Amino acid sequence: MGTTQITGTPRSGAKGGGIRRSLKAVACAASVLLAASAGAAPGTDEVNTTGLAVTDDTVKVGILHSITGTMAISEIGSVQAEKLAIDQINAQGGVLGRKIEYVQEDGASDWPTFAEKARKLLRQDDVAAIFGCWTSASRKAVLPVIEQYNGMLYYPTFYEGLEQSPNVIYTGQEATQQILAGIDWAVKEKGAKSFYLLGSDYIWPRTSNKIARKHIEKKGLKVVGEEYYPLGHTQFNSVINKIKLKKPDVIFASVVGGSNVAFYKQMKAAGVDFTEEEPLLLTISVTEDEIRGIGGENVEGIYASMKYFQSLDNTNNEEFVKAFKDAYGDDMVIGDVTQAAYLGPWLWKAAVEKAGSFDIDKIREASPEIEFKKAPEGYVRVHKNHHLWSKTRIGLAQTNGQYKVVYETKELMEPDPFPEGYQ
Repeated sequence: MGTTQITGTPRSGAKGGGIRRSLKAVACAASVLLAASAGAAPGTDEVNTTGLAVTDDTVKVGILHSITGTMAISEIGSVQAEKLAIDQINAQGGVLGRKIEYVQEDGASDWPTFAEKARKLLRQDDVAAIFGCWTSASRKAVLPVIEQYNGMLYYPTFYEGLEQSPNVIYTGQEATQQILAGIDWAVKEKGAKSFYLLGSDYIWPRTSNKIARKHIEKKGLKVVGEEYYPLGHTQFNSVINKIKLKKPDVIFASVVGGSNVAFYKQMKAAGVDFTEEEPLLLTISVTEDEIRGIGGENVEGIYASMKYFQSLDNTNNEEFVKAFKDAYGDDMVIGDVTQAAYLGPWLWKAAVEKAGSFDIDKIREASPEIEFKKAPEGYVRVHKNHHLWSKTRIGLAQTNGQYKVVYETKELMEPDPFPEGYQ
């Protein structure tokens, strides 16, 4: 893009201060043609005062997900959804009269790589926003970089909460909207009294299960087992035997990535029939994207606590599913995180247009109360804590790889990333 780079200097508004890239701003201002008619795109010097990769015609953003490694099974859908949103926005004229260009980087299921690539996107590519990450480990690795260089991350994954950054818009659910609501459903609707907590070994499953345990014990119920396994782990026979011995009412599962393929196939091979609901399996991590790799026949009868399922019956979702399949093939599926990733570019566009600027500080100020009425999950709105108001839904897995919605909250749930008593 021919940008002027001041190596090692934070962008305007970054922690610790920093100087503006005046040379680039001058170059941009010199290239601006005065608008001759009403409705023309605003001048670049008006909408970009901090040296971002914005020209009279284009604005550059970053896409940062794992397209290789154990998390690729989960994250590729997010990449596809973000690109679809960008294509649709461009077809409508772009953002402030500028077409979106993207730089895609591969986090490669490795947290230090995520941090490295985020730094590259912000310092070398000067992107105006980053859409990316999946695991909390990758987000935690990227967050200091995003805050140091005053970037804006749109993070799409359901997560454990206990975080609120001025530089992140969280488009997935936090714990009260997914974990607590899911457990409440299992207790009320299924009479659950004992739980076995099972997850991959990193911050999200461990923190999620810490929250789940507190909630279960507050209700006077029991946790009869808790196990964690490394990402990419494929041998679950030992824990399956423990589960059979303990006989929990509910397996509360937060296994992620490729490990899910092994876990669910080995559960079926061990004779566990989820359709009998003894035990009932409630997952907070297996979306339609993962089922595509696991096989619907291996997960039939499990339940998932999410905010979105591909089977949702509304006009927004019908249009979204059709567009997604038109773009990527009829055999593609769409899961919760994929849909939340799709929201990112649209919410960013709305914030930029409300602010009348691509500057990060102005977008941050404009983001609270931004709404997206065309969200596939239904109407969503950005809370002042940068999370989304959204519904909680429970889905029952079918052999065709889809979930049948069996429960949803009547109203949008207010996000509460720091629930009292769970920190």
